Amino acid sequence: MRGFLSSSIGVTCAAALALPLALTPSGSAAVTRPAADSLPGSTQSLPLEPLGPGRDRAGGGGAAPPEQGLTRRDVRPFSLVGVVWDDPDVELQGRVQVRTRATGTTTWSPWQEVETHNHEHAADPGTAERDSGRVRGSTAPLWVGDSDGVEVRVRTDTGRALPSYGAHALPVDKSVDLPTGLRLELVDPGEHPAPPADATPDGVLQSAESDAAAQGTPAGAVEAARTSLMTAEAAAASAVNAELAPMGAAVIPELDKAATEAYLADAYGTDAARAKPYIGPRPRIVTRRGWGADESLRERNFAYTRTVKAAFLHHSATGNNYRCSQSPSVLRSIYRYHVKSSGWRDFGYNFAVDKCGNIYEGRAGGVAKAVLGAHTLGFNTNSMGIAVIGSFTTAIPPKAAVTAVAKLTAWKLGLFGANPRGKTYLKSGGGNLYKKGSTVKLNVISGHRDGFRTECPGRRLYKKLGTARSASARYQGR
Repeated sequence: MRGFLSSSIGVTCAAALALPLALTPSGSAAVTRPAADSLPGSTQSLPLEPLGPGRDRAGGGGAAPPEQGLTRRDVRPFSLVGVVWDDPDVELQGRVQVRTRATGTTTWSPWQEVETHNHEHAADPGTAERDSGRVRGSTAPLWVGDSDGVEVRVRTDTGRALPSYGAHALPVDKSVDLPTGLRLELVDPGEHPAPPADATPDGVLQSAESDAAAQGTPAGAVEAARTSLMTAEAAAASAVNAELAPMGAAVIPELDKAATEAYLADAYGTDAARAKPYIGPRPRIVTRRGWGADESLRERNFAYTRTVKAAFLHHSATGNNYRCSQSPSVLRSIYRYHVKSSGWRDFGYNFAVDKCGNIYEGRAGGVAKAVLGAHTLGFNTNSMGIAVIGSFTTAIPPKAAVTAVAKLTAWKLGLFGANPRGKTYLKSGGGNLYKKGSTVKLNVISGHRDGFRTECPGRRLYKKLGTARSASARYQGR
């Protein structure tokens, strides 16, 4: 799979798509793009300050004070918060709490807990992404909605016995110091960079097709016109899904089982399709373009593994206080937090699912391909990560979300001949429960906690794994 080189961004996708297409006498498409001041979205990064006893230790070259944070303050609008620190190999053994003020009001939220055990969501040790020098330690991000005021406190929890997650009991927390370089990250997802209703991609394309037919334009000119309206990064992210949907499509449409099998035979040959007879119907998938990913944020090229043998289920730990219509904004915020705040090459998960059961393309590289993610430390190779947007330690995951996980895994695992009810073997990349290089037997559909001492994907969602495995296998026709 060749990599696509990207160029500097001169316009937003929205601005470009709002322009009419003009077909030149040769049949090619020409468009003039005005420059834009900036792409949507922003991040405010604020260094934490000592609070309470021990504040005199700040700046003295010794250990970090046991409590840090920020007092109430006005800030630019944001919707998602998280805390980062210098060393990605250091865990924040303590508590992070925030409260926020809804934009344009005087109303402050109660204190909300931010999930601190997030270092297990990361690229594997020894990989280019992990060793880039840009990666930082980070909490899980928390979605708080449109806000313009914030207060945060970070405290050590020395001597606290951490909870047991299944068979993986965590040790007593004996840490004394907080990590160095603590910063509060406030993420504004920006407006969805979609074109106005009277200039949708489909509307522009249909107009161009009509003109092309009238002028006898050569086949392929319209596709070139669509591509010319996108940045190089956006075109590259869309091109890897070209067999599934037109360039620039916001959605990859669903197919029934017969159509999915016919596609498999057409794409890979009849013999290959016969060799992999079990595959679920392809579900509807919202593309990165559909949720408004700013393709200039991520690294330009894509990274792949050999196959997909397993799927790891996660929860995003961003909270459940969002509407499904806000899911694209939540995803843009997580994406920006992963790349700009945590230093990852791209969105960490291969797919995301919201509480209404909508499925979203995650890390760029192609939804039908074996894209290397940064979701399950030590087990990113030959696997995929699916994050259900929300927190499911105490909240019951919606049936629609569990069904979407089953449908997605039935299709994607089917492409690689994997049985959702089966077992598989993965080689540990280190940094998790298993020694680097050891071969580990896992369920084909596993929870994150099966490979790491973590609460993820939440106790309630973890209990739904059996349901998801059985349903996924049924969708495959097993």
